[in-house]
Amino acid sequence: MRKVFFRQGVAHVALLLTLCAAVAAQSGATRPRRVDPSTNTTPPPAPARPTPNASQARTATTATQPAASASASGDTARAYSLLQQKQYEGAAREARAAAAADPKNSEAWKIAGFAEFYLNQFKEAAADLQRALDLQRAAKEEDAPTVDALAQSLVRSDEFERALPLLAVATSRAGVAPDATLLYYRGLAEYRTGKQADAERSFNAAVKADPKNSASLFYLGRISYERNQTDAAIAALNRATLADPRFSEAWTLLTYAYLRRAAAAANTPAKADADYLNAVRSSDALLRVRNDEPAAALSGQALIGAKQFARAVTVLERAGTNPNAQGSTLYLLGVAYSRAKNMPKAIATFERAAAKTADDPNIYRELGYAYEVSKQYAKALSAYQKGAELLPDDEDFRQSIERVQPFAK
Repeated sequence: MRKVFFRQGVAHVALLLTLCAAVAAQSGATRPRRVDPSTNTTPPPAPARPTPNASQARTATTATQPAASASASGDTARAYSLLQQKQYEGAAREARAAAAADPKNSEAWKIAGFAEFYLNQFKEAAADLQRALDLQRAAKEEDAPTVDALAQSLVRSDEFERALPLLAVATSRAGVAPDATLLYYRGLAEYRTGKQADAERSFNAAVKADPKNSASLFYLGRISYERNQTDAAIAALNRATLADPRFSEAWTLLTYAYLRRAAAAANTPAKADADYLNAVRSSDALLRVRNDEPAAALSGQALIGAKQFARAVTVLERAGTNPNAQGSTLYLLGVAYSRAKNMPKAIATFERAAAKTADDPNIYRELGYAYEVSKQYAKALSAYQKGAELLPDDEDFRQSIERVQPFAK
């Protein structure tokens, strides 16, 4: 069964960067410099836990099966039987009752922890498994399943510092091939505690153990992206999406990576165009998996970069018609309308974007231009002036104000 780990949504598109070509406006002035949103390559924040694929989920379950204990009491044996029958709520109830009656019963704490783990009650599982492990260690009877389950429960409770020593033990047992999922968890704990070099080694080891470990491949791509090693990021993320075609976060970061590489190849149009098309393809795959506003915004950004403005309008309108659409989404929709020469809709959309995100100077840059080419010079001047208030040293706004001021009456 696919387990959803992500708790952080994909960040909305930031709006920045480069110049657009010049055309003649009615006033006789040259077209103002405008921001190209397709060059934004700021990715969403790194998620706490990407979604493992089905084979990884099965591995995790196998790795945490407790063994029966010959010394179990009658109540503990009943709890263990319920656990084996996947009656986790009953198992947890029986085990907690046994632990309450005998707080030194490590098997009761252990079974309660496993039952809570399978119920996705990870904080409770971590607490009970820690009690079990402490009792096992006091009796010099520590067992691997308890360590492994506790380590996973701690990771899934975002307690990475506590998890890391246990994961180091779990992935370095003599004579035992390390489990790919536990290697992934180790890499994740290292990544989340700022140990990127260690995390990279662990993720690579996980991929060596399981070449289709999509979560580890995602993080290898993420690490490469953060190091500005865009080619390596694209290679790892392509492998991640091949291993798990429904891995939306991998498709998202892959799209950003293609956009970054396209922007870097601005002086080589053929290379840039190829990567904008790659970004379109990866964002199309993202939309098939998750058709929400952030995905539509990223797809629109890629389509604008590929100069497919009509398609960008179609994709962005689905999100932009929502009264609760984000200002950044409306900005992209306005850009798509503007590039498609539909100035009335561009103006209306930029006005909505400005109402939502009044502190974004790029909205006023585009809105001013749309007003200007529509011969609404007074409104263009007002938009440029608002942008200049936000960016007082911006030469483009200064020139735009000077250009339209004689026509604003």
